[in-house]
Amino acid sequence: MCFIIPRMPITTIFFDLDETLYPSSTGLWALIRERITSYMNDRMGLPPEEIPTLRERYFRQYGTTLRGLQANHSVDMNEYLAYVHDVPLSDYIKPNPDLRRMLEGIAIQKAIFTNADAAHAGRVISALGLEGCFDAVIDVYALAPYCKPMPEAFEKAMKRVGENNPRHCILIDDIPGTVRAAREFGFTAILVDEKQAHADGGVTLKWLTDLPALTSIWEDVKKR
Repeated sequence: MCFIIPRMPITTIFFDLDETLYPSSTGLWALIRERITSYMNDRMGLPPEEIPTLRERYFRQYGTTLRGLQANHSVDMNEYLAYVHDVPLSDYIKPNPDLRRMLEGIAIQKAIFTNADAAHAGRVISALGLEGCFDAVIDVYALAPYCKPMPEAFEKAMKRVGENNPRHCILIDDIPGTVRAAREFGFTAILVDEKQAHADGGVTLKWLTDLPALTSIWEDVKKR
């Protein structure tokens, strides 16, 4: 089935952070996942053999491992985020001039919309050489007690950037469930999938820098 992008007045693009601004093949998110597992084992004392199943259950039920740990184990969010994001970013991601040029060519409001925290987002943005490219960072603290893909998280994100109509918004994200939820909420949603492994049924990009190839969107958001 061919997915047709409707013409509409797009005024804001929300960008996910990890594995959207940079490719999944960098291995950075895999390292963060290892840090999450390490936290649950070393800091919380959970048996290693139980952690994968627990993480999957929390992700499906609560949207993120963190929200599940908060709900069921009273985990301190500040400690957790500091631990799991304590990674050497420069070993995994480098400045991306092509991405910067593309972002600078977008005239409308651009915001990071992430289930991570603003400190991690700032470090990733800096490592990619994208300082000054975004008008806002909407992070896990701004979304609390919700997170993507909850509709309340989309509502909070819109409020933070002064939007009142989801039809005026685009979300670009690497998680199929989040993309589906965003479409149901009313966003135009685009999946970034480096491996092209998901039969999304909608618009999919291999790389974020392929966005200008979506001419029906690009003509609406680029500088005139």
